[in-house]
Amino acid sequence: MNVEYRWLLPSVLLGDPDEGRPARRSTRDWLVDIVIFLLTCTLVWLTLPDLEGEGRALRVTEQVLGGLSCAAVWLRRRWPVTLSLVATVLSSYFLMVGGAAVVALFTVAVHRPFKISGPVLAANLVTLVPLALWRPDKVLGPLWMAVFGTVLGLAIFGWGIVVRSRRQLVHTLRAQAKVAGQEARRMERERIAREMHDVLAHRISILSLHAGALEFRPDAPPEQVARAAGAIRESAHEALQDLREVIGVLRQPGDPEEVVPERPQPTLADLEGLAEESRRAGMDVTLVIEAPEAPEAPAGLGRNAYRIVQEALTNARKHAPGAPVRVSVTGTRREGLTIEARNKIGWPSSIPGAGSGLIGLAERAELAGGRLEHRRTPEGDFVLKAWLPWRT
Repeated sequence: MNVEYRWLLPSVLLGDPDEGRPARRSTRDWLVDIVIFLLTCTLVWLTLPDLEGEGRALRVTEQVLGGLSCAAVWLRRRWPVTLSLVATVLSSYFLMVGGAAVVALFTVAVHRPFKISGPVLAANLVTLVPLALWRPDKVLGPLWMAVFGTVLGLAIFGWGIVVRSRRQLVHTLRAQAKVAGQEARRMERERIAREMHDVLAHRISILSLHAGALEFRPDAPPEQVARAAGAIRESAHEALQDLREVIGVLRQPGDPEEVVPERPQPTLADLEGLAEESRRAGMDVTLVIEAPEAPEAPAGLGRNAYRIVQEALTNARKHAPGAPVRVSVTGTRREGLTIEARNKIGWPSSIPGAGSGLIGLAERAELAGGRLEHRRTPEGDFVLKAWLPWRT
């Protein structure tokens, strides 16, 4: 139950709304309640000398009420406001109930908001007036007795407010930690999905193209069939290897760039190999790299650039098979890295697609501090453009 709405229920039904603890006391609760009970008994015992010179009936009444107030302290968790009000009213005349009234005031300050504890504090301060007039302290007198009681009540109440604030702070930090954990798990799931898509979509799309060529050209020469079968086997092996790498990375703590997998992670130097692989699959790919400092590019930058180009080629195979693709990679350490892929819009192939590739690329670029955009030009071209910061 939300803490803010627990105050709308009667206090008789609630234990500790701040902690949301069950009615059964924990070991710590038992220890605290025992200490509070002993403290109340001590305060009652210290009040005994003030009863000297009083009548027998008043002394007996004081002792009975003092004992009952000590026993009532065990009910402070269930009925803190009721206990405090009853003890406050009785303490306006009876001295031995004062200990229970102090403990109850502290409990209300800890477990109830100020809109409830404030009036209870006011009632405690008001009852000091009749007590100081009817039963003044023999040493302090009525005035200083009222002043001392006021200071003591404010101190006890302030202490309770501090304890309540600390508990609320701990509760808030725990709630924030829980939300942060949920957010971390959500981001981890998104990272897993993005890695799986980026790594496998490229390999499987190439494998599908080679398999489609065998399907539509069953009368191809044996050399071409063997070459296509070899490409299919190689693509399948590469897909399995990439899958092992992704699973190995995801099993490790920390960011994927910080983990050393079985094979080196792709960099800008691997873009030419990526383009050549697409050419062997029948694509017309033109790759232009104008980045003089490419060999010195950080690992994370090279990996993100490789995945963006890889997804651009995969999308071109899916949505514009046979259309020429031009990929340019330009930039410097100061300007950052710009990646642009352009191809004619054609008829989509039979390779299925969920449309999540561009979404994953946009998330990848954003996480790297860059940006990604795509558009259709009036000339009938599809342009994918990304910018990544050159971070060391």
